[in-house]
Amino acid sequence: MGVEFLTVYWRDMVKFFRLKAMLFATLIQPIVWLALFGPAMANYFENNMMGMAAIPGTVSVDYLTFMSAGIISMTILFTCLYSGVFLQLDKQTGLLKQMMASPMKRKHILFGLSLGGSTKSLIQAIIIIIFGFILGVRFFEGFTSINIIISIFGILLFVVLFAMGLMFLSQAIAMKMESHEGTQAVITLLTLPLFFVSNALYPLESMPLVIKAISTVNPLTYFINGIRYFSIGKDFYSFGTNYTYTTNDILISFAFLLGFMIVMYFLAARIFKKAKIV
Repeated sequence: MGVEFLTVYWRDMVKFFRLKAMLFATLIQPIVWLALFGPAMANYFENNMMGMAAIPGTVSVDYLTFMSAGIISMTILFTCLYSGVFLQLDKQTGLLKQMMASPMKRKHILFGLSLGGSTKSLIQAIIIIIFGFILGVRFFEGFTSINIIISIFGILLFVVLFAMGLMFLSQAIAMKMESHEGTQAVITLLTLPLFFVSNALYPLESMPLVIKAISTVNPLTYFINGIRYFSIGKDFYSFGTNYTYTTNDILISFAFLLGFMIVMYFLAARIFKKAKIV
């Protein structure tokens, strides 16, 4: 994308590290969720599922490990979608107008901001994995060194695809809305359904048929499938359910996230192209 694209990205990352409150909130949020919500939920479900033996030959995974993938997805979902609020602020202060009036191509702005959000998401995912080990999350258990390296690469790839798609979506919303409050309201309206109509915290088998059907078109579901496959394994037992993932399942999840990212890019690019900032 050239120097212009990198300039937008660099500006976004410099702002991120200079705003101490935003930096602190971004880094501490996943730790707070995992430290407070994780053990409490894990203790509750494990007490209520005592006596449910795992299927012979499968790896038994505690609920804290199971839900950690959900915490990763939730953190990225909130971080990327709410980034649209900051773009809305740039519109209101006139900074975005100056950027779009410059010789810089508008798609450079789009890609620069999206890559910035993806970088923040990668940082958060790494924090959750590291802090999770401290709490007792058993990622990569039984994996060989080669498998761990491949799995980390797979996790990072899925994070980038998912975060880029969400960033394009959030920027499209911010460019269409006229006010800060409107942008925040639409993003909030999207965030909770996306999170709860997925397999982030509970197995899809325990959900009503309508919610299960909706979850099949939810990118969050496919993202979590990929994270669990790479961090836990292709065959494990947790929360009263035996989970099996084939190579085809993960390729489908990858293709869905890639398609989601491409569709959101064209949507955002179209809106950016037609936008008139006054």
